Amino acid sequence: MAGVQKSSGPMAEINVTPLVDVLLVLLIIFMITAPIPLEKIKIDLPQPNPNVHQPENPPEPINLKIDQGGALYWNNTPVDENGLKAQFAVVAQQTNQPEIQIKAADAVAYQYVATVLADAKQYNLVKIGFTEGDNQ
Repeated sequence: MAGVQKSSGPMAEINVTPLVDVLLVLLIIFMITAPIPLEKIKIDLPQPNPNVHQPENPPEPINLKIDQGGALYWNNTPVDENGLKAQFAVVAQQTNQPEIQIKAADAVAYQYVATVLADAKQYNLVKIGFTEGDNQ
């Protein structure tokens, strides 16, 4: 017969099916016998304060824009850094502080944003948010 070879040597291929079956059985046994933690973990989550009420008419947010050159715009009015600090001082004295929404251009250097945040912190302003910037 042509094309049929008779070999009396060992097989070079390994049958991995029984090995996979044994591993799956061991995995199931370990999953069943694994100790389930019975200790409850105590987590101290902050609870809402029922005495704090949100103001009915919150003030309009202030839009602070920073363009890619570092120029500042307070509600679309150009201001310099000293003018910005003066505006922060006025806002800091209000009892119901408005939120300051910072809108920085995508290409603005981080130093400009960090300076604005440091100035806001200097006047104890805490209501600060970020909005999506322009591609100027």
